[in-house]
Amino acid sequence: MDLLGFTIILVKVLVVFAATMLGVLVMIYAERRVSAFMQDRVGPNRVGPKGVLQPIADGIKFLMKEDLVPEKVDKPIFILAPAILLIPALMTFAVIPFGSSINLFGREIALQVADVNVGVLYILALTSISVYGIVLAGWSSNNKYSLLGGLRSSAQLISYELAMGLAVVSIILLAGSLRLNDIITDQQGSFFSWNIFRQPLAFLIFLIAVYAETNRLPFDLSEAEQELVGGYHTEYSSMKFAMFFMAEYANMITAAALTVTLFFGGWDVPLLDEGSLGLFGTLLSVLSFLLKMAFFLFLFIWVRWTFPRFRYDQLMRLGWKVMLPLALFNIFLTAGYLTLKALG
Repeated sequence: MDLLGFTIILVKVLVVFAATMLGVLVMIYAERRVSAFMQDRVGPNRVGPKGVLQPIADGIKFLMKEDLVPEKVDKPIFILAPAILLIPALMTFAVIPFGSSINLFGREIALQVADVNVGVLYILALTSISVYGIVLAGWSSNNKYSLLGGLRSSAQLISYELAMGLAVVSIILLAGSLRLNDIITDQQGSFFSWNIFRQPLAFLIFLIAVYAETNRLPFDLSEAEQELVGGYHTEYSSMKFAMFFMAEYANMITAAALTVTLFFGGWDVPLLDEGSLGLFGTLLSVLSFLLKMAFFLFLFIWVRWTFPRFRYDQLMRLGWKVMLPLALFNIFLTAGYLTLKALG
């Protein structure tokens, strides 16, 4: 790889990292304002115009808080656990294409950090690692509430990861590839080429599983303040506590981006050839991707402040007795359709 190629990759990494961190700040602010609107409250309105600087004030507060480490915790694992949760959350976005390619410096530059031919597998692998951060945080805290939160989270993520993975299999069958760019290409054409119309059941299963994977209401059984105080992060303070929430919002951003990529045509604008419009087409594709993401991020907030939390037995029953059989049925249905289509 030449110096220019290395520089381009480095710039893309920095841009994606900065955009994700900015997205985390925006989501913290949006969560407060949208929930306030839904509950007929004002929300943050003191720090900056309309309270827009409130997330920065929160960050400064976390930096200034005392970093407490309880006496009988397993200190190395206790310190490492938040990083185990945050780092995969930041790495996952690397394979998601967020716009059409652009021509600069005499070469075509893909708006994607890494174009991996097993991109879907890469994402599923990294999302499965994050559960280790939660389980280790709960176990190392030497606190019964934290341990229960960690155990709940591990059972929940394993249960819903199966349904989510099987829902994605049906998309892979249609596209014939694990590469995310191929999945986007397979959806280009019109609105009805999007997988939301071709695989509505897979979309529903995937969306519900994504809420469970990100530990958002109504699936936040691993925190459950009324039962477990705060669950796996009960004993954490200062920036370690902040890292858990940064990871949650980073996972939400990645989940929204992946949903758009798999089911809503990714960055594609229907009935429009972005490549023929040059730079304007590229900017339009990025804007299309961001607007689709914004819708799903709003949906995350809307659902959190609308639905009550499941009981744990309801959570497990939904995962194993409803979503898993439906996901398997959808795979057989899709495979059968493709077989009949191939036979003519």
